[in-house]
Amino acid sequence: MSKKLIIVGSGNAALCAGISALENGANVKILEKANKHLAGGNTKYTAGAMRFVYNNGDDLKPLLKDPNDPKLEKTNFGQYSKDKFSEDILNFNDGKPLSFEQKTLINESYETMKWLASHDVKFEPIYQRQSFEKDGKFIFWGGLTLASKNEGVGLFDQELNAFIKLGGEIEYESPVTELIRKEGKIIGVKTKDSNFIADAVILASGGFEANKEMRSKYLGDHWGVAKVRGTPNNTGDGLKMAMDLGAALNGHFGSCHATPMDLHMKDFGNLDLEPGERKKYRKICYFLGIMINADGKRFLDEGKNFRNYTYAQYGARVLEQPGHFAWQIFDEKVKHLLYDEYFFEDAHYVEAYTFEELIKKMDGVNYKQCLSTVKEFNKSCKSNRSFDPTILDGRKTVDLKIPKSNWALSLDKPPFRAYPVTGGITFTYGGLKISKNGNVLDQNGNNIKGLYACGELVGGVFLNGYPGGSGLTSGAVFGRKAGNAAALGL
Repeated sequence: MSKKLIIVGSGNAALCAGISALENGANVKILEKANKHLAGGNTKYTAGAMRFVYNNGDDLKPLLKDPNDPKLEKTNFGQYSKDKFSEDILNFNDGKPLSFEQKTLINESYETMKWLASHDVKFEPIYQRQSFEKDGKFIFWGGLTLASKNEGVGLFDQELNAFIKLGGEIEYESPVTELIRKEGKIIGVKTKDSNFIADAVILASGGFEANKEMRSKYLGDHWGVAKVRGTPNNTGDGLKMAMDLGAALNGHFGSCHATPMDLHMKDFGNLDLEPGERKKYRKICYFLGIMINADGKRFLDEGKNFRNYTYAQYGARVLEQPGHFAWQIFDEKVKHLLYDEYFFEDAHYVEAYTFEELIKKMDGVNYKQCLSTVKEFNKSCKSNRSFDPTILDGRKTVDLKIPKSNWALSLDKPPFRAYPVTGGITFTYGGLKISKNGNVLDQNGNNIKGLYACGELVGGVFLNGYPGGSGLTSGAVFGRKAGNAAALGL
């Protein structure tokens, strides 16, 4: 007799859990807190990019929406090995070894992508954001190559179609308020209006990034003012329900994924934007210029690494600055390399032909110190290495207390532009402890029978940052595992 499962949430992880459970013979119902428009959790707010291990371009073809695109012949995707993925994650682990969850993510990333493709969830190369044209070829950099068409909304739509096609059901505006436990086993959930009885429950309801009180408690008081990049519905509900049952916690509750964002963006992400515009408030081209805080000083190495490996930390660094803001400054030389979000009609910036004029327009910044910082930076750009945004070009500053390690170009070609930014929170890293099959564990390390988890509320996957695109892959990997285990009663 097939198992009856309830999944709480409807984002990428939830849908992958549902697809996996359905293909293993279960009957699956998703209960979603939001209405139909806002369903999908944070998935809809992403760029739909997924990081995974691959050996060469041939490994990507089975995953592509259009494997016969003639542009592929002029494309060098390089490779992304398990060792490189491991190295990239270790860079954010503060010296700690790879966790079990991180090893699982790396080792199962490609197989999970192939599994998604087998359900007609397909992808396309990220030419615009992840490649540079060089000598007539498109060169991909940073190990991130594929995203869903129509970004996160497209990924959600493809996964939802696969889920429905297999016989899955979804109910919107049905927030789960309580887990039902009987004789030590989870046997269902309560909503405001109903009880749903099931053989197992999978929590896939996201982290606590949209909960101001929890942000302040776990991340620090200044996180109370952070902009929330995604859904307003990820308020830690699943996490709190599991904690009330004595679930074990795991991971780094004092850290999160954050990104430099337009200082004047709305408090939450905007799903009403067109594809290509859903990242319009993000501002991650700092590696092409410098960032200045209210004291008029640089506060980090803008060229430490490719932005894929720094933006998730640098949003937090911006929020830690006086007044919780900074300014990104660029000159005309790099204007053509800035991403589209810097040119949307409501992007906030100031422009001038001299730095004296520009800094006067930069609200909240110490004028004298800022002018000195810019002049000192320009003097330090003495490298004779060629500027090359497709590689870590080693074009670094000289004799600066805070260096710029790559892409250090003097700011000397007017007009100059400055963009005000703050920190926008994407998702939290602390969460529940799970078994190798996705069972939620109690504080003695035993399975809480009938309860599984996947997605953002699983702890231990990311400790103090992550390489871009890993979040969606993690949701898919652990969602697939949880759905499989719940359907088979593992």
